[in-house]
Amino acid sequence: MRESLVFQHVLTPAGLAARQRIRIGADGLIVVIEAAGDAEADGYLAVPGMPNAHSHCFQRAMAGYGEAASGKDSFWTWRETMYALARRITPDDLYAIACQAYADMLRGGFTSVGEFHYLHHLPDGERSPAMAEAVIAAARYTGIRLIMLPVLYMRGGFGHEPLPGQRRFVHSSVAEFCELLGAVRETGTPCGVAPHSLRAVPAETLAELVGRARAMLGPECPVHMHVAEQTKEVEECLVAHGTTPLRLLVDSVDLDGHWNLVHATHADEQELRLIRQSGARVVICPLTEAYLGDGVFPAGAFLSAGGQVAIGSDSNARIDALEELRLLEYGQRLTLRKRACLADADGIGIPMWAHIAAAGAEALHEPVGSLAAGKRADIVVFDAMESPLRGPAPQRAMDALLTGGSARNIRDVYVGGERRVADGRTVAADVIGERFAAAVDRLLRSRPEG
Repeated sequence: MRESLVFQHVLTPAGLAARQRIRIGADGLIVVIEAAGDAEADGYLAVPGMPNAHSHCFQRAMAGYGEAASGKDSFWTWRETMYALARRITPDDLYAIACQAYADMLRGGFTSVGEFHYLHHLPDGERSPAMAEAVIAAARYTGIRLIMLPVLYMRGGFGHEPLPGQRRFVHSSVAEFCELLGAVRETGTPCGVAPHSLRAVPAETLAELVGRARAMLGPECPVHMHVAEQTKEVEECLVAHGTTPLRLLVDSVDLDGHWNLVHATHADEQELRLIRQSGARVVICPLTEAYLGDGVFPAGAFLSAGGQVAIGSDSNARIDALEELRLLEYGQRLTLRKRACLADADGIGIPMWAHIAAAGAEALHEPVGSLAAGKRADIVVFDAMESPLRGPAPQRAMDALLTGGSARNIRDVYVGGERRVADGRTVAADVIGERFAAAVDRLLRSRPEG
């Protein structure tokens, strides 16, 4: 681990600072950021690593599958392809796929990840922590910072028994699920808890789940939950409960700043106000929401009213932090037919990266998301010799990256001061790729979709 790193420019909480040295303690925390003088620089532009607040790593294997040619495909038809994959994955498969997903996240600017893990049981239905252990092992191998979010899944929809494709996800009770939660905790991996959705978890069980989780993990453990992602979900909730998923959630638990509502795409203005007032945040996954045809969250209005937004890579069909931010901004432009919707006086790149990285840190309850003393030395370094950074002045670099850059602009990535990406490559990239290809070949390439 490096004890200090020098960069020509560093994005700090106070803004962009030139010629800075980041001193790092043995625990991987930043000790101080100070002027570097004429010391040789280790890179051009250093920014805080982006927290990935929502991931299903096993879905990385699905890129290129589930794309029907009829133009009538939807989230619900895509889900059948996902279930077909989920039925067959073994712990060894999951390890190979998760290694690829996590390596791609590091190359894409994500240094920590909240894994929304619901692929629990073995293919024959036997209860086992082996699937969770495979994810944890993959994170340790690649070096990404992992926060496990074991998912409670109890039914197949509002009032419906689980479908065959969902049976690997299901626990029959909160008490049974907490056995798995305890096993994950015993690995020493930071974790929270994730009721999947109100489709999959009866509202009356939420208080028991959160209470048990906080007793096991501590009162500040993060809680993550899908909500109002699809209009069909909202319509079915109205039929079953006479109210929307968000209002049902607010009526069932005390939302607070430890809650993270994933998507909330189809929340109305009053529901968004309730989220802001509670201190909960929304986790938006722009690339996946576009990939699945979910819709566009009104991020501009939500943020301008004081809301907090984190991002996640979700389905992992495409993994690139800059592209997530770009689509978040461009979705607002297309909806509102305006430009620079999420910008401020510093431009678009600096405020978006800084705000969303900080919100992601809160979502994962980790001291990450900013470069400051006491925070983890999770650092993404952009290369000045790769366009679009060859032209603009330093103060416009983040704007250039957000509008014209991608993961290819990332040269190095540090997690806790350890370099995990060097000159654009992760550790054992070739080995990881070979294992991933073999797993996909067994699970998908040689089998029909669906």
